[in-house]
Amino acid sequence: MSEPSPHFVRIDRDHPGGDRHYVVHTADPRLTLELTPDREAPDKAGRGVIKRVCVPNSWAGDYGKYAKLLAAAQTLAGQPQAMQL
Repeated sequence: MSEPSPHFVRIDRDHPGGDRHYVVHTADPRLTLELTPDREAPDKAGRGVIKRVCVPNSWAGDYGKYAKLLAAAQTLAGQPQAMQL
């Protein structure tokens, strides 16, 4: 699989009900993906379980773009965290 676009930003948040991970595509087309850790993965995180996808209405129906960006976002979410903010 190809490397994620440099236009992706990963945000990790601790919540009382469990960790949340967000991946935001900052260039057009905009995309926000919310994931939770995959507790059944060997490392208990995996590539994450998609909980929510937010895209602009004008983007609805272009499933080819969705699939490529969702795959890249989920790949980024599954990578080890490089920097803690």
